[in-house]
Amino acid sequence: MSGAPRTNTRDIARAAVRAELAEVAFGLFRRKGFDNVTVNDLAAAAGVSRSTFLRYFGTKEDAVLSAFDTHGERIAEALRVRPAAEGDLRALRAAMDVVVGPYRQDPEGALALARLVRETPALCARQLERQRTWHPLLEQALAERAGPSGASALARSVKAAAALDCLNIAVDHWTASDGVLDLIALLDGAFAALSP
Repeated sequence: MSGAPRTNTRDIARAAVRAELAEVAFGLFRRKGFDNVTVNDLAAAAGVSRSTFLRYFGTKEDAVLSAFDTHGERIAEALRVRPAAEGDLRALRAAMDVVVGPYRQDPEGALALARLVRETPALCARQLERQRTWHPLLEQALAERAGPSGASALARSVKAAAALDCLNIAVDHWTASDGVLDLIALLDGAFAALSP
């Protein structure tokens, strides 16, 4: 038998309800503005009680930022499987593709989400706080790729931070262009700026 965790029906149902609540919340935030919507408004719009809403999302910020919940793990996993001979920055850049895909698949929705996060101080601050939890995941993945003879902990930390900043800056420029600029090209350009 495999050691992988099994997903049961309850987990699937919970994820579906969580996704539906997040979608309702995002729609309401887009129409009325983040600061003009309360948790009670979100619960009413979703047709659930306040306590039910809060069981799925501890705050209204979490209802928006849940879209990014797995990004850190996904980037780290993509980084681990990059070719061993590939330089760290090149591997980090390639690993970012797993999180920029949705921007290309649904540019309108991604642009609306990026705007909401960037234009709402509470969301922007919470998003940066969440990204701090991605940092050690990337550092660990870099360490695993390199083995004991790899870069120092300081160098891995700097590279992980730089990669996340490149992602944020590329998304900021893409958002400022109303999605006209190519996000992949922006991300490539941000990483290229790190090269000597």
